[in-house]
Amino acid sequence: MKAVLPFDDEGADLETVGGKGASLARLSRAGLPVPGGFHITTAAYREFTAGFREQLAEAAVRHDTSRDASHDTVRDASRDTARDAAGHPTRVAELFERREMPPGLAAEIRAAYDALGDGRAVVAVRSSATAEDLPDMSFAGQQDTYLGVERDGLLDAVKRCWASLWNERAVAYREHNGVPHDDVALAVVVQELVDADAAGVMFTADPVTGARDRTVVNASWGLGEAVVGGQVTPDTVVVSGGAVAETRIGDKAVMTARVPGGTRERPVPAELRHRPVLDDQQAVRLAELGSRIQELYGTPMDVEWARRDGELFILQARPITNLAPEVEEWNDSLKGGELWTAGNLGEAIPDVMTPATWSFVRLFIHEAMHASTLPGFDLVGNIGGRFYMNLSVTFSIARALGMESRLGAVEQVFGKLPPGLDVPLLTTSRWEIIRRTLPMALNLRRRVRDNLRGMPAFLATSQRRCEELRARIAATATGPELAALWADEIEPHLVTACRMLEAAGRQGGATLVWTRDKLRRLVGEVEAEAMLTGAGAGGELASLGPVTGLARLAAGEIDRDTWARTYGHRGPHEFEVSLPRPGEDPAWIDAALAGLRDAAEGTRALLERQKEARDAAWERFARRYPRRVARMRERVRRWNQVVRDREATRSEVIRAFWVLRAFVVRAGELTGHGDDLFFLHLEEILAVLRGSSGPLARVPVRRATYERYAALPPYPALIVGPFDPVRWAADPDRRGDVYDARGASAPAADTVTGFPGAPGVVEGVVRVLSGPEDGERLRAGEILVTTLTNVGWTPMFPRAAAVVTDMGAPLSHASIVARELGIPAVVGTGNATMRLRDGDRVRVDGERGTVELLP
Repeated sequence: MKAVLPFDDEGADLETVGGKGASLARLSRAGLPVPGGFHITTAAYREFTAGFREQLAEAAVRHDTSRDASHDTVRDASRDTARDAAGHPTRVAELFERREMPPGLAAEIRAAYDALGDGRAVVAVRSSATAEDLPDMSFAGQQDTYLGVERDGLLDAVKRCWASLWNERAVAYREHNGVPHDDVALAVVVQELVDADAAGVMFTADPVTGARDRTVVNASWGLGEAVVGGQVTPDTVVVSGGAVAETRIGDKAVMTARVPGGTRERPVPAELRHRPVLDDQQAVRLAELGSRIQELYGTPMDVEWARRDGELFILQARPITNLAPEVEEWNDSLKGGELWTAGNLGEAIPDVMTPATWSFVRLFIHEAMHASTLPGFDLVGNIGGRFYMNLSVTFSIARALGMESRLGAVEQVFGKLPPGLDVPLLTTSRWEIIRRTLPMALNLRRRVRDNLRGMPAFLATSQRRCEELRARIAATATGPELAALWADEIEPHLVTACRMLEAAGRQGGATLVWTRDKLRRLVGEVEAEAMLTGAGAGGELASLGPVTGLARLAAGEIDRDTWARTYGHRGPHEFEVSLPRPGEDPAWIDAALAGLRDAAEGTRALLERQKEARDAAWERFARRYPRRVARMRERVRRWNQVVRDREATRSEVIRAFWVLRAFVVRAGELTGHGDDLFFLHLEEILAVLRGSSGPLARVPVRRATYERYAALPPYPALIVGPFDPVRWAADPDRRGDVYDARGASAPAADTVTGFPGAPGVVEGVVRVLSGPEDGERLRAGEILVTTLTNVGWTPMFPRAAAVVTDMGAPLSHASIVARELGIPAVVGTGNATMRLRDGDRVRVDGERGTVELLP
């Protein structure tokens, strides 16, 4: 093997010239703009170390046996890594320094140098190990590099590079990664040092998000060492689709500059610190070079580059190690500056959704809220995989129709807006909004009337129909057969269920809001809430069904199969089709029964106590307003009917989602792709059922995207404008109540206040729960504090002395269930989980909507 090779020599491979050298050889042979240079091969290293390899091996063994000692002992063992002939400790560097370069080898290295720049070149001397820059492992930075080297210092720099193969970092790194010391040797790359006016690094895929369609360029003034070494905050330029997509100008305080005999860090001149290093044309040219390099290697690359007098050079390239999986961006907030809320339906859909679930939710919204949509604008959105509703659309329609006075009803459904939050409105003109909404408004009454006529029959047959559909799904034998069943029977049933929910929610207009407000004005908060309870008196209230059903199961009045068929579709994650329903999971029923055992009788006692309070409140009302009793009882009866119908139809929609889950599970079984199909959209699932394999290529990306978003904490309840969930989660000062991209958010409140969800005053100890899966931590008589609740939390309510939530409104789940059970509740606080901790003692006032921290 030759001791010295030209950069583009065909024999310059990993074994011969190490990882860095092999990469430069590959780039040079491909015609990329690599500064000239040559390789000093591993044969030269082995020739030089032939006389003291045993001492080097001893150094490695001493380091290995020192790993269980203190940090200082390990460090000393890796520095004092051998002994001289007299038995005295000596450093590895001294072993290399004491030995002269063999004359023939020295002459060959100098000759190669003299061929560069007529013997006057200034070069970079870089270590290149044989276990370096591999696709699954990077030794970058473990060995040494010397910049600004001239002829007289060349041989000494080469020996110091060789010695760095045995420094503390390199030895420890090989031990950690299981690389035998005998398997490595060191080559050296000698390369003309570009006297760069700018330099940096380039990633041909986004190293944070893994996005393969984004090239990220870091740039600073001078040589690139300040960027690589992290001494400077560089500019960051993102190139996508052949154009600059994003530019962030860094505070470039220092730069690496060439000086006689080497390099030095110097302050960047004031006029350059905040000036862009690259213009758009240069950034795009760099990205094009990066694309060529990635194509050459077939993998995303980490590239070091330099610029001199407008000319670009490639200094190094290595595969990006530990690259985040490629992900998609699920983020409708990026479309504009609207106000989004996770209130109401966001409470029912609290999880990051799989693509299959999002497909079904979009279909659900189209049918169940079709009359509220404004053509051309998104009423609902997917922000980081989570469900949000666009309040800017709602407010804009109300403003256009002259209904601002009724916007108070929005708060009772979606929750309070923080004081001073200016709702951004759509830029569409008032007349254009009226033109688009008028046809829907005219059609709404007919839709509701027609569907209300069919509601009793639907509610009477829905459970049986869903059981039939799940049985039909299980019996399908082929993918096309299941696809046909979707079109002929499954989708039509889902559409019907959604339209029934729309009709139930819209019957009686604003009855839910107006009746409550009227009663509160007449008799006050406590009396009004007592009079409005009893929605289940004329039939079981669906939100309470799971807990009353568990009480009946615990008492032996029904069996487990009956509970599973009747209530097993309801749970904390009932919209997410990738997760089992409680009715599918015997362990879920066991855990719920265990948690309810002490509270089963308590549930009935709470309901009976609330009935007594309701009857007493009506007696007082009758004495005070004898002429209004009959009319008010009819309005409240209507209130309760609307609540009951809305809850019942919502329950049947969720039962239909159990059918949707069965559909996707069976699709995975028939196609052999299992749970991969949860990461496809509906139309893609149908394509796979009909024989196409194309959509499956997106599964790894979708799965990685889902896992990325699911690892983040729940996002703020209110979002204004473009929102980046990953950056928000990384901010130690992030807020969980509101995010305003305009930078106009009011300071977070120090007190915990919200909507009066259910009246009553109680003192107790706080228990903060992140999810219903932590329910066993809630002890009887504690104050349940959490971000939100839905029907899956209901079995915990009888144990709680009171309920406090960040999200919610008077018509949210927590309020309805707490009122029915007579449990004080404060909802929509925005900050309860931020301000309260386990063990805090508080006073919850459900009439005033306050939570007071007690000494």
